[in-house]
Order: sequence, then C-alpha cells, then structure tokens
Amino acid sequence: MSARIRLRRIGKNPKKKPHFRVSVFDSKRNRDSKFIEEIGFYNPITGVAKIKKDRYDFWVSKGAQASETIKRLVKKQVAV
Repeated sequence: MSARIRLRRIGKNPKKKPHFRVSVFDSKRNRDSKFIEEIGFYNPITGVAKIKKDRYDFWVSKGAQASETIKRLVKKQVAV
C-alpha cells in the first residue's frame, strides 16, 4: 500500500476561516476518501501547526510520501 501525507480541510463555516488536519491517505483511493490516520493539525490564520513527529517518522519509514506543504511544516516545526 502506498500512502500520502497531506492536508485535509475541515474549516468551511464561516467562510474564509480554514482549518486543516494532517492526515495519512491511501494514494490509490479518491481524493475525498477515508483517511488512515490523523497525525496533526494546521491553522494557517494563526500559523499554528502541531504534527506528531513520531507518527510522521513512522509513516515516512513505511514509504509514505509527504506533500510539499507537509514537508515545509515539519521542517518549520523542528526549527522552532
């Protein structure tokens, strides 16, 4: 199974207040398919990102591909 780590939008109401969950998805499924595991969240308005580093490392070691945004957020979180 090949997996992808990417953002899943959850903040729709009210408009223009997005919230995202960092989730692991099966890459062979549709875009809006069920996720495998949630490993964090991201709020772009406040800039707060909390990603469980141990779960991120676990999925990357299993061969999961992280999106460019997730890679940037993890790098930023480690630097802080």
